[in-house]
Amino acid sequence: MRRKDAALANSEAPIRDRSAGEAERHSRPGAAARRAGPRLRAVAAVLCGLLAASCNGSKNAYVPPPPPKVVVAQPVQKPVTLYLELTGNTAPVASVDLVARVQGALESIDYADGAAVAKGAQLFGIERDVYQAQLDQAKATLAANQASLAYNQSEYQRQAALARQDFASQATMQEWKSKADQAAAEVLSAQAAIELANINLGYTKVLAPFDGVVTNHLADVGALVGVSGPTKLATIIQVAPLYVYFTLSEPQILAMQRNLAQHGVSLRTSGLSDVPVEIGLQGEDGYPHQGHLDYASPAVDTATGTLTARALFDNKDRALLPGLFVRVRTPIARQDKALLTRDEAIGASQEGSYVLVVGRDDVVEKKVVKTGARDGRLRVIESGLDPGDWVVAEGILRAVPGAKVDPQRAAPEAVANDPAEAAKPGAPAPAAK
Repeated sequence: MRRKDAALANSEAPIRDRSAGEAERHSRPGAAARRAGPRLRAVAAVLCGLLAASCNGSKNAYVPPPPPKVVVAQPVQKPVTLYLELTGNTAPVASVDLVARVQGALESIDYADGAAVAKGAQLFGIERDVYQAQLDQAKATLAANQASLAYNQSEYQRQAALARQDFASQATMQEWKSKADQAAAEVLSAQAAIELANINLGYTKVLAPFDGVVTNHLADVGALVGVSGPTKLATIIQVAPLYVYFTLSEPQILAMQRNLAQHGVSLRTSGLSDVPVEIGLQGEDGYPHQGHLDYASPAVDTATGTLTARALFDNKDRALLPGLFVRVRTPIARQDKALLTRDEAIGASQEGSYVLVVGRDDVVEKKVVKTGARDGRLRVIESGLDPGDWVVAEGILRAVPGAKVDPQRAAPEAVANDPAEAAKPGAPAPAAK
């Protein structure tokens, strides 16, 4: 019986545990509801407040943002020289290879690599002994031939006098005349040999043919040069003055011809020193180096369709080196009343170049223009713009065609010279032009 009672007690224990767990679960939702009560009441209060606000008579009115401010200026009107802008390369006026024209050992190098030398300065020396001996030998031969000529002429004169008196035959006289003539020829030959020996002796000194700069030497002292032909020793380059070569395309040539024809002048290929040419190097502002046109090819190259031209620059300070890439410009025409505006104010689209102008009621308009040459910060407007137009110079990204703006006037000179001055707010532009 005791075992049965214990088993019964053990079987009833899980039932009591499950009942207790179910009772605890049923009691939890009520506790959570009690904890969430204050928050629910706060949310309900906010909703009631919003509902009450929406039910009253006041309404929120939309206030559009003010129109954006932009700086506007009228085009600058002034005389402008139109330039043809090209690219080219500098080149030396003269460049000569210094060579050994006679055979011998190199005895001296008489300059420093890269040094500037004057015309006639000795640059290299080649051994002279052999050529000096050849010169002395030629002089001795000349002396012997001159002595032979004197004897033969004297004998010829004596035989001629005897022949006139019939004491010598005409044949003997003619024989001595022939010997005298032969001796005279030998004297001439000896004189030519002396000149040749002098020339060869002079070749032992390699001299500078003009003022210039000499490159590094290509042969060392003691080297045998001129064995199988002229041996290159160095190169001398003339850098003052200096050439600049550039090319013009066929459309540019034709445009230049039209501009010259308007002034009654024809395109010429000589006497061009009165045509100024300006160049600028990479990294330089503008065109600080001035020269003049020196040569223009008389024919267009059919292979490239270009015409080669050359300008001459003094280059006394040697600021320009041969082989540099340069920007080139030369004047081709002049406009007395050209319209110019800031180059940054000009945009580009599929229609071409355009500017934004502020028209009636401060509404932005888009005008397609034809641009010309650049003049400092400004660019020439050839067509499409009127002198009285107010061009958007600052705040271009805020100006949208068809939208209203708040234009601030700026003097054209301020826009041209100092963008910071142009950006300062000024008097508003009128609503109508």
